[in-house]
Amino acid sequence: MSNSTPTTDNEKKKIKGGKSQCLPSRVLHIRQIPSDVTGAEVIALGLPFGKVTNFLMLKGKGQAFLEMASTEAAVSMVNYYTPATPHLHNRPVYIQYSNYKELKTENLHNQARAQAALQGVNAVQHGSLAITSALDGEGGHLPSQGSVLRIVVENVFYPITLEMLYQIFSKFGYVLKIVMFHKNNQFQALLQYADAMNAYCAKMSLDGHSIYPGCCTLRIDFSKLTTLKVKYNNDKSRDFTRVDLPFGDGQRTLDASLAATFATPNTIFPSYPGAAGFAQPLGFPQGAGISVPAAPGALGSLTITPSTVSGQIPGVTGIPGNSVLLVSNLNPEAITPYGLFILFGVYGNVHRVKIMFKKRGIALVQMADATQAQLAINHLNGQRLYGRVMHTTLSKYQTIQLPREGQEDKGLTKDYSNSPLHRFKNPGSKNCQNIFPPSATLHLSNIPPSVTVDDLKNLFASKGSTVKAFKFFQKDCKMGLIQLGSVEEAVHALIELHNHDFGENQHLRVSFSKSTI
Repeated sequence: MSNSTPTTDNEKKKIKGGKSQCLPSRVLHIRQIPSDVTGAEVIALGLPFGKVTNFLMLKGKGQAFLEMASTEAAVSMVNYYTPATPHLHNRPVYIQYSNYKELKTENLHNQARAQAALQGVNAVQHGSLAITSALDGEGGHLPSQGSVLRIVVENVFYPITLEMLYQIFSKFGYVLKIVMFHKNNQFQALLQYADAMNAYCAKMSLDGHSIYPGCCTLRIDFSKLTTLKVKYNNDKSRDFTRVDLPFGDGQRTLDASLAATFATPNTIFPSYPGAAGFAQPLGFPQGAGISVPAAPGALGSLTITPSTVSGQIPGVTGIPGNSVLLVSNLNPEAITPYGLFILFGVYGNVHRVKIMFKKRGIALVQMADATQAQLAINHLNGQRLYGRVMHTTLSKYQTIQLPREGQEDKGLTKDYSNSPLHRFKNPGSKNCQNIFPPSATLHLSNIPPSVTVDDLKNLFASKGSTVKAFKFFQKDCKMGLIQLGSVEEAVHALIELHNHDFGENQHLRVSFSKSTI
């Protein structure tokens, strides 16, 4: 190849034919690139597959050439992007092998910006930030803040697990640590990569995308933290470089089989089947959910699709998964089957509850399906209830057996499968769109016109709540928000007052709110 701008006649012929007839080459031809896409964004398409050694941008033609370090890396990139078309600025771009075997761009003066972008990327890949201004000039933003990302997941309709985040973000490099938490009634996570370039690529590729169609949208920024400190390896936090950390609350350390998996930061989770009750991750067209390329040695494409239409909690359609929860560290003096039914009923339809006869601090809760069980774990595990931190996980049992006739039970096992208090009886109900984690602010509805603010404040105070604030909705006085002294107080109040009878068959409905007063 000569030291001149490559002509694209051969490429045009291939475009007309629709399929590339070229043999594999480490130089790739990328076409239909939107005019506002930067060189850094094009280069990022190749980074998960290996080092990008040269780059040529033909701005006016919406085309580019990307040279990978090896033919094997280019083949991996083409094989991935052929069935899963990549998108830049929400428009598809197409990748095929070029006739060229290498790029020579030394004397091409109009390629200064493209070369600056490539040098900036390579600088970070080799641990040097000396050329950060190069990529900044190209319109990119190098992660000078470090390798820690702050992730906010909006509209969390389906459960988000630590394993799921690991699976998605490990496509862009080695994930060292993850910490998940709720803040301002939002699901958030901090995730630390092995280096800053990994974090940059993940942010640029995933920010604004949804894990599931229409919900669980990722908002990603760089954190001000330079490193994460993880004390426990459990379902809320994990340090993948250490297998010796305790589970937390004096519990066991990480399971031995899992510890083997996390022995080095280079290991990847065992093949992740998706959240219980959802379809197994599959590749599908862009726009239906997240589909990202795997880093070399990592797992294949991760895409997660819910098993039913949006707006309805999906049932289990032949997908294995347990719907029985094991709930432990309960306060035996305060807990009742009805209390667990009401609390867990916020996240699905509870069919049965059993408090252990000889161990009153342990209970089983059977949800309608595995998806609802996972949702309850996601929101209630680690929640304080009657002065204790409740542990919620999947049980080994597939169903709760009702006591035989004459068997001593003392009312500790209850069947609620036909209860009128199920919140999700009607497919597409608004209740399915208003599922939030426990919060100090409660949403009240079905308030009779005769009930005043003072009536409601006195009602909640009578159950031991500290009422901080209350307001009716301006457009609908049947609804209001009440802010209590703590999240635990709100949990207790919801159990006590959901379905409270005001008389004349008017019952109060209580839910957790995402808002504050």
